Amino acid sequence: MAEQIDDERDAFPPLTAAQIERLRPFTTPRDLRDGEIVWEAGDRNRPMYIVERGEIEIRSGDDHVVTVHTPGAFTGDVDLLSGRPVVVRAIARGATRALELPPARLRDVIQIDAELSEIFLRAFLKRRAILMAQGGGNIVLIGSRHCSGTLALQEFLTRNRQPYTYLDVDVDAAVQDTLDRLGVTVDDIPVLICRGTQVLKDPSIEQVAECLGLDGRMNELLVRDVVVIGAGPAGLSAAVYAASEGLDVLVIESRSPGGQAGSSSRIENYLGFPVGIPGAELAGNAFTQAEKFGAEFAVARTALRLDCGRPYRVELGPGIGVQARAIVIASGVRYRKPDIPDLSRFEGVGVYYGATQMEGNLCKGDDVIVVGGGNSAGQAAVFLSGLCRQVTVMVRKPGLQESMSRYLIRRIEETPNITLRTKTQIVAMEGKPTGLERVTWRDGDGTTTTSDIRHVFLMTGADPNTAWLQSCIRMDDKGYVKTGSDLDTAALTEAAWPFSRPPFLFETSRPGVFAIGDVRAGSVKRVAAAVGEGSVCIQLVHKVLAESLA
Repeated sequence: MAEQIDDERDAFPPLTAAQIERLRPFTTPRDLRDGEIVWEAGDRNRPMYIVERGEIEIRSGDDHVVTVHTPGAFTGDVDLLSGRPVVVRAIARGATRALELPPARLRDVIQIDAELSEIFLRAFLKRRAILMAQGGGNIVLIGSRHCSGTLALQEFLTRNRQPYTYLDVDVDAAVQDTLDRLGVTVDDIPVLICRGTQVLKDPSIEQVAECLGLDGRMNELLVRDVVVIGAGPAGLSAAVYAASEGLDVLVIESRSPGGQAGSSSRIENYLGFPVGIPGAELAGNAFTQAEKFGAEFAVARTALRLDCGRPYRVELGPGIGVQARAIVIASGVRYRKPDIPDLSRFEGVGVYYGATQMEGNLCKGDDVIVVGGGNSAGQAAVFLSGLCRQVTVMVRKPGLQESMSRYLIRRIEETPNITLRTKTQIVAMEGKPTGLERVTWRDGDGTTTTSDIRHVFLMTGADPNTAWLQSCIRMDDKGYVKTGSDLDTAALTEAAWPFSRPPFLFETSRPGVFAIGDVRAGSVKRVAAAVGEGSVCIQLVHKVLAESLA
């Protein structure tokens, strides 16, 4: 209860008279009539309002009252920084006088006034967390736990911090009436109702992002200072440092901010978080931090090709691309899929590649298998042990010492409902279209065992996301990007390196194109290392930009 009160206080703090006076020069007074719509859900770039007289009521979904802003309170959440469509509506109650603060002026205040910056950013993050917990907003998702597309959309909406109402056709019989009214069938599931007007049947992530205004607005003619490909820890770090140092930066992310780290239930070995932090929370905070400084994001946009002429151009689709003087490749890696027959049939309906609360809710009280010997697998096993009856960790190697941090190994050894099986691999999966039902594995001595298992978490080896680079950038034999001193004279000659200087640290075989994080050959696969590389890389981007102007 005390924690909830603290959250409410942080989310809706009143401003003092002195703080309002500091804001007044940035604002314009506005009078609102009783019942006047201040903004509608879906509006972009709406201002912040500081209430001086009267009230502004915030409503979500079917007119659920989220809060009522009284004199001294201010409106807004994280969408004020991004310019994305707002997810709630606002209505004046009584004759209301408010100070209107445009988004651009808000960003000025945040950057020059440390006290107000802390108040606003903490409130914005808390408010979005409250909206996410309450559901609602202007999104309705109709789905089923037996439909892989449903989980994919839930993950996308959750990790992009989009509040939504979820209707499960397997639980609520009244949902069928909703489907009938919309003229859709169960075969169209998942169905997403966007802003109460647009009905998307079995939509792709790209369609959902476009409907919600998450995919950014591409300006073909604008040449940016730097474009970052990937919004994992490395890309987010690069965005924060680039934007905070005055560079015009755009981040392209194919799915959701956070990368693989964003799907971790809890990261415990990252500096400054002694009790750990959920990967999604770390990513969300970094995302807001980057937007605070003016970084722009385009989500559900996939880099398809890098044009190596200068200025560089990243192709995002037919006739769609962005130009930049410098490129930061932070596209990360993807989990390698084991060679298991029918594996793809059960993806999202029994086979998962991340272990967040969302996946954990699907397997409460059940037996689960976690495949993999890295830290992600260890974190998943420990997290799931608190929800599931039995967790079995399977690895091909004879132990975990080579690939997992010692603190996670100890947790696994000391947790009663976690069993480690070494020299073991899954060889078969069986089930129905609605989901996985049985798993067969083979031990080191050749013995096979079949068990009724409905949930498997795959966190095996990874492959770099570098297919889009094609022959433009020099890579090693595994597809990781070579940088700095890893590029020998022969490689630079073959790439027609134009300078007498060698490539900078993290610079690739193309001047002004950098690679950081997991995608870089020889990188340390840890969150802290990725964040560090992102910050250092931007210092080198400055050198390249100065070089191009010389």
